[in-house]
Amino acid sequence: MKVSLNNKVPVQLILGVQWGDEGKGKIVDLLGDKADVVARYQGGHNAGHTVKFDGNTFVLHLIPTGILRPDTDCVIGNGVVVHPGALLEEVAGLEKQGIKVDGRLFISRYAHLILATHPLLDRAAEASCDAKKKIGTTGRGIGPTYSDKIARRGFRAQDLLDENILRSKAEQCLEIQNRQLRDLFKQPECSLDSLLEPLLKFRDRFADSIIDATGFLQSAIDSGKQLLIEGAQGAMLDVDFGTYPFVTSSNTTSGGVSTGLGISLRNVDRIIGVVKAYTTRVGNGPFPTELTDEMGEMLRAAGGEFGATTGRPRRCGWFDAVVVRYAAQINDLDTLALTKMDVLDDLDEIRICTHYKYRGRTFSDWTSEIARWEDVEPVYETVPGWKQSLVDIRKYEDLPVAARNYVKRLEELAGVPVGLISVGPSRDATIIL
Repeated sequence: MKVSLNNKVPVQLILGVQWGDEGKGKIVDLLGDKADVVARYQGGHNAGHTVKFDGNTFVLHLIPTGILRPDTDCVIGNGVVVHPGALLEEVAGLEKQGIKVDGRLFISRYAHLILATHPLLDRAAEASCDAKKKIGTTGRGIGPTYSDKIARRGFRAQDLLDENILRSKAEQCLEIQNRQLRDLFKQPECSLDSLLEPLLKFRDRFADSIIDATGFLQSAIDSGKQLLIEGAQGAMLDVDFGTYPFVTSSNTTSGGVSTGLGISLRNVDRIIGVVKAYTTRVGNGPFPTELTDEMGEMLRAAGGEFGATTGRPRRCGWFDAVVVRYAAQINDLDTLALTKMDVLDDLDEIRICTHYKYRGRTFSDWTSEIARWEDVEPVYETVPGWKQSLVDIRKYEDLPVAARNYVKRLEELAGVPVGLISVGPSRDATIIL
């Protein structure tokens, strides 16, 4: 049974269900065409959405994709960590491309700010690890900022609004972080001026945009406005439920909505999981279906698999149904948006991972019983390819039989219906079931 995405619902959540880079930006843009508000609930400028809009390409890192639509308000929630310089640069880039931001972008008072010291600590910590323990972090200060948040010594957006609090908090943070840089990592210290300068520039530009985001969103919901909630990264990078410790520093799953925006999940009417027709991953960590041969190179080239944020080549592999089943369970998905089907157009055969083998046993589910994920052996089934271009197809019934069978098999294995199929990067290259 297909789930229609044509009918509008008051609140919908769109998130990734692999290791990120599933094509969420296009789906958020496509399904958010009538949204009054788009909100982001976690992550930082280590995320990236690439969206093609009105013939232009936009790469967004912090600002929700709804900013591209002139009548949509955008909210950066308290669960997001905000780099002042990165947000200023992103806004300047949008304005240069003709996108109005003022009066439409709002930042939670409780969002934590990435200080000048945080990227220094991030890179120093990664450099101090041996090769096998490196996370593959972007080095942008995300982890250290969340660490300070949990340690109750973070710097929040509202701290900018009181001059006395701003300076005393900055001095307090700097003292602790310089001690870490100097004594733990043997790195140069950061000056107070270099810490304050980006904060003051940020305050000058965004002081009026720092709001009670939870109250703003709840008011929008109560007044019947349509709200779209936008996730960053993917379920398998969740700090609790992903491939720990090779994860991001926030809760990327649906549970992060409540803590990252301050609204109840009872308000969410539909949860859409975005999933590629194959699998990719950036950074280190387990990846059972990874292809390190010519097929992996072909998927990378055909799919343009290079990070929107870092430009790093993504690791590529076959569709992993074990991962998607797990993500469907922990996110309580209503439907899947299947992206990049067209990347598989030229293949004679396509493989799908249905189970894992580990130490002589077969597992159909992602489980904590597997102690060493790098030792997992994927169990595949092989299906025929469709050997024709899907780019111009707009109706499900017009897909080749082999392509329809592939979609149906992924639905069966994931236990979730597919409601949308993307067959190209442009917005109109989409089949809505």
